[in-house]
Amino acid sequence: MLFPGEAQVWRLLLIIGLCFFFPITAAAVPPPTEKIPVIVVGGDRDYPPYEFIDKDGQPSGYNVELTKAIAEVMGIKVQFRLGSWAEMREALQRGKIDVLQGMSYSEERAGQVDFSLPHTIVNHAVFARRDSPNVNALDELEGRTVAVHRGGIMHDYLVSHKFSGRLTLTETPADALRQLAAGTTDYAIVAIVPGMYIIRELKLTNLIPVVRNVATQRYCYAVGKGNTELLSRFNEGLAILKKTGQYSLIYNKWLGVLEPQPVDLRTIARYAAIVVVPLILLLGGFALWSRTLHGQVALRTADLTREIAERRHAEEELRLNQQQLLQADKMAALGVLVSGVAHEINNPTGLILLEVPTLKRFQADAAKVLEQYYRENGDFSCGGLPYSRMREEVPRSLEKLQEAGKRIKRIVDDLKDFARQGNSSLNEIVDLNAVAQAAVRLVEPSIRKATVRFSAVYAEELPGIRGNSQRIEQVLVNLILNACQALPDISRAIQLTTSYDRERGTVTFRLRDEGSGIAPENLARLTDPFFTTKRDTGGTGLGLSVSAGIVKEHGGMLEFDSIPGRGTDVTLTLPTVPEEENR
Repeated sequence: MLFPGEAQVWRLLLIIGLCFFFPITAAAVPPPTEKIPVIVVGGDRDYPPYEFIDKDGQPSGYNVELTKAIAEVMGIKVQFRLGSWAEMREALQRGKIDVLQGMSYSEERAGQVDFSLPHTIVNHAVFARRDSPNVNALDELEGRTVAVHRGGIMHDYLVSHKFSGRLTLTETPADALRQLAAGTTDYAIVAIVPGMYIIRELKLTNLIPVVRNVATQRYCYAVGKGNTELLSRFNEGLAILKKTGQYSLIYNKWLGVLEPQPVDLRTIARYAAIVVVPLILLLGGFALWSRTLHGQVALRTADLTREIAERRHAEEELRLNQQQLLQADKMAALGVLVSGVAHEINNPTGLILLEVPTLKRFQADAAKVLEQYYRENGDFSCGGLPYSRMREEVPRSLEKLQEAGKRIKRIVDDLKDFARQGNSSLNEIVDLNAVAQAAVRLVEPSIRKATVRFSAVYAEELPGIRGNSQRIEQVLVNLILNACQALPDISRAIQLTTSYDRERGTVTFRLRDEGSGIAPENLARLTDPFFTTKRDTGGTGLGLSVSAGIVKEHGGMLEFDSIPGRGTDVTLTLPTVPEEENR
């Protein structure tokens, strides 16, 4: 039991204790943790294996994994934002992102952004289709169409070096390779590692790198101009990763599998020992064995040579038979079509040619009565026009109508002659001028559509040639149509001439067009079966092959001379018959 005085003392002590306890407890509470800012890292969403959006919709690739490792060792937080390359470059300039994790260095770009130390080196290559002409340097792409990533370092590089080819700009490197694989462009320039990765992933098996190192670029982090603090943190983090070996692991994971691995001397020696020693033993055994088989091999080689020659001869005969069957089938179908069309056209044409002379005779008789009426009563309306005008127009219209009917009949006759099958003997005496004129009439609509500058000069008194007029006409029609198709616009000219060389005993048909010309590597293949530069427009590659065969049957020659961009000369030379047969 406490006395009243003692209770007051204990109460005072309790109050003093509480006053000391609460300030000490409050002072021991730690301050709130400071929030770490998030650094927004931008990148290209379609630049594998450096950076891309994976199948789960997440940022992935070498750049992404390297950035995550730097953020971890430097204790910073990053947020990735991948989009189109042009969009990300603009976002960095506008301050919407803090850093670009992969940007090739150039002096021009250094004036717009600040670059880190390079975290890798990017080599760019020229890619081509497997059947494309071989090139060895960038200068050999002059005049060619080259696909390149829009806004990429090679786009800047080619523009600054005044590249002489035609650039096709694409939104992504993958688009550039797709266009090349489809034949839309001649070549593409893409970084070698992304190029090989895209070819593998998209299975573009018809593409290969033909020049592996046209330009080497330093690949860095890039920040806004003057942001040296952020840049130093990425440089420091990159240095730590290289020291710890983590950088090598990331590099080999993403890029090492796509680059050729260096081979050291020890590896070479080990494989040489594994291969060379057994090879020497095998060679010794083969040398002893070959002594006993030498005679048998010589006999078998002779047999194989004979068999190969016979097989080549059989394949050549089969190829010729296939060409003849194709041509025969085409001509048979054309003959059926022409027969039907000619019948349908000849009926109304014959009616026109039959009735127009009757109308002309009627007009001549009626004109006498109308003239007398005109003299007695003056001018009057006839068919909606004054008679003084109609008496001149009607005879002229009837004459035009009759000439038009004759022209239709002549075209149909030429078409029937062109497609007619039957006797294909080469015993006719053929007038080259007449055949050339018939061929021009046959394709006159195509000529008028292709050019307004067509000219034809026929030599006088050409001696005859022995052959088949329909087959020669087939050759001339094909040559004229090819010339029409080669013209880029109607202002370009086509010139046709015939001539006679008395000393050589030949007549010549020469056709010159001012078209797009033929590439030198294609000149020697023009008459090969199925070779064509117009397959995308329906060409089969049989026209000139069949024509060459017809010319050969007639003992003639078909020659081509062309300059790309300036035009093509085609010369058909045929032997004339002796003078006594021309009489």
